[in-house]
Amino acid sequence: MDMRAQKVLIVDDEPVNIVIIESAVSSLANVISTSNSLEALHLVQIHKPDLIILDISMPKRSGFDICRAIKADLGLREIPILFVTSFTDSENERKALALGAIDFIAKPIDIEICRMRVKNHLLMQRQKSQLSIYNERVLEEKEQLNITLNAIADGVIATDADGIVTFINPVAQRLTGFNEFEACGRMVDDIMELRDATTNAGVINPALYTMKVKRPVAMAFNVKLVSKQGKECRVEDTASPILDTQGRVKGSVVVFQDVSESVAMAVQMTHVANHDQLTGLPNRVLLHDKIVQSINRTDKAKHSVALLLIDIDNFKYLNDALGHKIGDSIILSISKRLQQACGPSATVARVGGDEFACLLTHVSGLSVDGVAMNCLQSAREPIHIDGQYHQLSLSIGISLFPQDASSAEEMMRHSDTAMYRAKATGKDKFSFFSKDLKLAMRKRVEMEVKLRTALDNNSLAIFFQPKYDLNLNKVVGAESLVRLIDDDGSIVSPDEFIPLSEETGLIHRLGKQVLVKSCEFIAKCVEANEPFKIAVNVSAQQIANPSFAKEVGEVILSTGIDPGLLELEVTESALMADFDQTRNVLLALSSLGLSLALDDFGTGYSSLSYLRQFPLNVLKIDRSFIKDMDTEPQALDIVTAIVRLGNCLNMVLVAEGLETELQFHSLRQLGCEYGQGYYMCKPISEDEFTTRFLNQKTMMT
Repeated sequence: MDMRAQKVLIVDDEPVNIVIIESAVSSLANVISTSNSLEALHLVQIHKPDLIILDISMPKRSGFDICRAIKADLGLREIPILFVTSFTDSENERKALALGAIDFIAKPIDIEICRMRVKNHLLMQRQKSQLSIYNERVLEEKEQLNITLNAIADGVIATDADGIVTFINPVAQRLTGFNEFEACGRMVDDIMELRDATTNAGVINPALYTMKVKRPVAMAFNVKLVSKQGKECRVEDTASPILDTQGRVKGSVVVFQDVSESVAMAVQMTHVANHDQLTGLPNRVLLHDKIVQSINRTDKAKHSVALLLIDIDNFKYLNDALGHKIGDSIILSISKRLQQACGPSATVARVGGDEFACLLTHVSGLSVDGVAMNCLQSAREPIHIDGQYHQLSLSIGISLFPQDASSAEEMMRHSDTAMYRAKATGKDKFSFFSKDLKLAMRKRVEMEVKLRTALDNNSLAIFFQPKYDLNLNKVVGAESLVRLIDDDGSIVSPDEFIPLSEETGLIHRLGKQVLVKSCEFIAKCVEANEPFKIAVNVSAQQIANPSFAKEVGEVILSTGIDPGLLELEVTESALMADFDQTRNVLLALSSLGLSLALDDFGTGYSSLSYLRQFPLNVLKIDRSFIKDMDTEPQALDIVTAIVRLGNCLNMVLVAEGLETELQFHSLRQLGCEYGQGYYMCKPISEDEFTTRFLNQKTMMT
């Protein structure tokens, strides 16, 4: 505070004294003076000086009277008063002190002493004023701190150096069950009963621990607070020591929160992340963890860990045909049956849409067989849903640690491989992983790489099997057959890569590449004035694609061919998936102007009504009937019936797999118009077909 801003009021009936005192203090403060004692109190009220210098003996109104009036006024009583007295006026000094005077200036006035006394009292007054301001600020901050501590959502408890509670806010009162009156004065660990949430063992209070180590600390993990009423809640907290300037502990503050909801949510989220939503079973993530734990705990020399990968046979067909609601009911039913079949010591998990797994620990091969048999048998019992019975079966692959796998990842892969072996060999069975199977799996991976490379490089080869007019004995078209050329130039059989392309979804890329190359060959034949009709095989997955007809139309347009020279061959199994969608796709294809052939007729499960309801133009008689028609009367009867059926329906008939002259002549006599087979010509490359059949009327020799 600026000293010159201070004010001094001088009241003395002798002007000479006023002049002397003014000369002494004018450099210290702003001076207000009067020799009229009657106006002194008025001047005090107006100016509220920092110091009053008051003469005692004055006419009209004495200094004592003025002092009494000032001390009686609450707004003025704190102003310090110095009386002017003589050295021999001890009685008046005693009286002045009794009225509240703080000091005296003796007459005759010594200017220097007067200045020093006034200077000291002004300094004290200034310090007093500053202290008052500081105190007000401290009180404001304290009040603000109290408001904050009482308003925050965390519990706050303060203690002294002995751990006695000195403060507890409303949240802490609610969580501990103690009010402020009950808590303050008691030990903090009596107020905060902390226990391990799992073992229920007591836990040291962080308020005490932080004073012991003289640094901030956090509460131990997994702690619960037990209130006075016995209510429990999970809490997290931090505690800090209160230290003085010398680093001595004066107390502590602990801040804690109720995290019960957060813990419950974390537990729920962990369960959701590790369990299947539909069945409640462990999912693939949790299963993997359990496999790892089982492997780590197993004595390799004495026990094994078994993983059974269980797949529901033909589930996709059921799910698509019956709807996802029925599919979910089937999954639930199978999950319950598997849990019962595997027993309480097994871990049953759902690892995919229709895939389950069973983890067995401390097992022998015989016990694994028994569990696998129980699982197969559990699925054979028909499942009753909405008044209908559904007959199901399972395929199970089994991997053992340490016999055929050294890690959880290998067990998962090997059981998957073994499961596909079970499916490939007839379904409704289980299969153990073996070294032969491992080699087959490696070969499968290598084949997939080769196939993807060929697709990326557009290097699939197309061979053509000529189709003959049996009456004219000449080539009228061909069936295009895809081939994969290996690195050494050898030809890979379609039986090795077509099923793989269907499993991996590459069949769509493969089918389109074959279609484009076949249409380009049609254009080449037309350019050579030999408009051969080319038949292209189409898979069930392609037919299931609603946009397939659009893709075919785009290929026809891009290659500029007459669609009448293109024939698409579909198998009976391709017609079985979704009747309405399949019919719509076939109608869309037929509208493009191409023809549709039913391949392998007689070997599938389709109804004869399909021949009426689908826009089919050609029936291809399966080679299995043609092969036996020379030696088996029944096979000949079937071929005869198919030929008559095709004639009745005005469908073109094509016999597959002709291998003998007798078959050739018998089919011609029955009225079958067209045929293909090794008797006439085996599948040949595009170059050889071009050399032999383009620009010439080649007859079979």
